[in-house]
Amino acid sequence: MTTGTTGTADEAPLFGPESQFDAFFDDPRWALAVIRATVLEAAHPQIGAALVDNSTFVAHPWRRLRNTFFSMRRMFGTDPAVREREAARLNRLHARMSGSDSRGHAYDAMDPATRAWVVATLFESAVTMCRLSGQPLDQDTMERMYAEYRAFLAALDGDAGQLPEELHDFWRYFDRVVEDELENTEAARVILYRLFDHLPAPALLDGAPTLWAAGRAIAGPLLGAITIASLPEPYRRRAGLPEMPGAPTLMQGAYLAAGLARFLPKGWINAEGIIEVLSLSPGSDDPRARTVAALRARMKRASALLRLLAPLGGDPDPDPAPGPSAGTGEGRRSAAEFFRQVLDQTGDGHLDWPDLAAMARELSTRLDLDEPEETRLYDAFAAWWRELQATLDTDGDGRVSADEYATAVPSLAGPALIRVAEVLFDATDKDGSGTIDADEYRTLFRTAFHRDLTATDGAYGRSAFVGDFLSFMSGRRTSTPYDPLLADA
Repeated sequence: MTTGTTGTADEAPLFGPESQFDAFFDDPRWALAVIRATVLEAAHPQIGAALVDNSTFVAHPWRRLRNTFFSMRRMFGTDPAVREREAARLNRLHARMSGSDSRGHAYDAMDPATRAWVVATLFESAVTMCRLSGQPLDQDTMERMYAEYRAFLAALDGDAGQLPEELHDFWRYFDRVVEDELENTEAARVILYRLFDHLPAPALLDGAPTLWAAGRAIAGPLLGAITIASLPEPYRRRAGLPEMPGAPTLMQGAYLAAGLARFLPKGWINAEGIIEVLSLSPGSDDPRARTVAALRARMKRASALLRLLAPLGGDPDPDPAPGPSAGTGEGRRSAAEFFRQVLDQTGDGHLDWPDLAAMARELSTRLDLDEPEETRLYDAFAAWWRELQATLDTDGDGRVSADEYATAVPSLAGPALIRVAEVLFDATDKDGSGTIDADEYRTLFRTAFHRDLTATDGAYGRSAFVGDFLSFMSGRRTSTPYDPLLADA
């Protein structure tokens, strides 16, 4: 079976718009399949440990979704140079994730067998989603798609040999891993029971907490039940996962309903557009964000009128209390809020190196950094972590708790944080002009250049950037452009 990127004259290329993978990209069923695949990944002990220690999927799931989506786009695109560059970036990212779990078992995100399992779960979940939606793949299509996923693994590792060469051998491999290696890991439990129940609102809907909470209260348990019912029976049994009565029927109905999207006109569902809209901050200049904000404002006015006619008490969607800079998008936030929203990137209740590494990773991703700029940014954050650890870790456990942080009420603007700001400025200033222009500003903040262009000659100088960054990171001051940078969900 070929694992190349071009295919024969009679076959579509393994990558690009003619691939089977690309055909599924805008398929609503894929949303259910990806959740299922993620649980199967997290159930692997090594992957589960790496996720718990390093991933931001709990505190910042929408950001993680966006980054993963666009990474897959690049990996399955037509340009080999883009694919090679993205593979190199992913390899650098995963090379920084190693350690040991709570039981002392070592994990390494670069382990070849473990990485092969990630690819295997994506392929098997794609096949399963088609079967559950009443549109099973024929043998030739499955083999074509399996070749694509093996080529994807080869693009990452340089060798697809960790997955069986033939499709019929893959199913034996998959069943063996499910039955012998998967566990009821903490990461799998978090996805199934905590993530769905406490999923934060995406940036665009952050101003409607009550509406979001009401929808989540209904959809969260249903998604959990659907996902559990779709998992392989040997794993459900081994992990002791409870199955809600009627869950298999609910699962079948969900996949069938999602499969009906094939009858919609082509282009009506665009996954990239949906993810982009969900990622827009309420203050974004994007016309789509302004449209949604206007609709939300009308809904609030209608709700206010209804409360006047039939008072129910309380504001269902209270606006944040105005701070001293109300009207400018800035105000004060408490130490606890700053710790939870900005510092604790992994959502485990503590500040340690994986949290700062996650900041460096997000900033490197936004700026699409190569070596050595990426390493310079990581090194700057590592130096800041050593400074924070020396100052705030009073009990010597190697991490900073929320209480340690709040009790110290520290000023974080030490030399190491200043160095982080300077390195970030240099990385953002792609043309080396000494200022950040409107395009470079948009690349970092994903919004328009809101500064006074007359006063700054259309640029953002080093001293102003460093000052604003330090004010945000140390003064616990909310900031319209900086909040979505590190505090968004």
